[in-house]
Amino acid sequence: MAKTPPFRADHVGSFLRPSRLIEARDKFLANQLDAEELRAIEDECISELVSKQEQVGLKGITDGEFRRTFFHVDFLEQLDGVSVTYGDFSSKFRKDDGTEVGFRPPTMHVDAKIQHARSIQGADFDYLKSQVSQTPKVCIPAPSMLHFRGGRKGISESAYPDLEEFYADLSAAYAEEIADLAARGCRYLQMDDTNLAYLCDPEIRQNTLDRGDDPDELTHLYCRMVNEAIKNRPSDMCISVHLCRGNFKSAWVAQGGYEPVAEILLNEMNIDGFFLEYDDERSGDFAPLRFLPKDKQVVLGLMSSKLRAVETKEEIIQRINEAAEFTPLDQLSLSHQCGFSSTSHGNDIGEEDQWLKLERCVEVAREVWGD
Repeated sequence: MAKTPPFRADHVGSFLRPSRLIEARDKFLANQLDAEELRAIEDECISELVSKQEQVGLKGITDGEFRRTFFHVDFLEQLDGVSVTYGDFSSKFRKDDGTEVGFRPPTMHVDAKIQHARSIQGADFDYLKSQVSQTPKVCIPAPSMLHFRGGRKGISESAYPDLEEFYADLSAAYAEEIADLAARGCRYLQMDDTNLAYLCDPEIRQNTLDRGDDPDELTHLYCRMVNEAIKNRPSDMCISVHLCRGNFKSAWVAQGGYEPVAEILLNEMNIDGFFLEYDDERSGDFAPLRFLPKDKQVVLGLMSSKLRAVETKEEIIQRINEAAEFTPLDQLSLSHQCGFSSTSHGNDIGEEDQWLKLERCVEVAREVWGD
């Protein structure tokens, strides 16, 4: 299998939180546990998680996002200039059986100039690195996560009368964080982006136009922001981006194939690998892979982190072969479409289910690409 990331059997990053970690965080929020005690329990749980990932054969190892509540907010709120409010936004996620799941995520606002005043992931990476024998992988939200939902309304006009200055400051803050991680030895970084996948959805594209934003221009913009953020990375640092259509308690938000964004995204974003959801018909067909340049990889999210059932080896291999009709097999890898717990709430599966699924992922990758 691949010796450098993205790996032939890879994963998006988050894992179901163990019950004792959930209990510890609840106690911390109730002022029954201090920050040092909570971090000690997080450390223990992450150490155990690292061992399990390596035991099933994974090469890119994460901390499961065990120190976060949300995959994006916990990172972005540590940038100076960002504030978070609760309860002023509600959303509905959908399940495949037609039921809906209500969700009231925190809302981020940009009230002042964006600055990277401190290392955000540094200490967390240092601990992860100390625990692994394979490649430590860091997952952070993409820069677009601070822009798309609120758009112009979410960014103070007094702080940023010209949005170009906001884009520049945000990219620069990311560049500083990436430089800090690189100096600590990070060589595998993933950015998680729901917005580029949302812009594949016809309804969301129309809503975006209705608010005054051009979906294609946003795709160009989000590629440019990532490129600016990573332009000074070390030559041996792998950067990947994961596109997600929503992942909360096994429910989703968006649907639609990659055709609306593929040509721009795959060619303009100067990264090494794209994690693309392909677990069901909502993701469309593989034809957009025809735009993939020869120097980039696609990690096919053919397996589901939302459902308990483990996909059969035969059906996964058949889907890989279908994708290989549009881009060379050597440019493909395998993963689940998303993490098992993009928020601390987790998907509606058991801990044992996620390990069985990852074992299958490694098994298939070994058969398709060799070891």
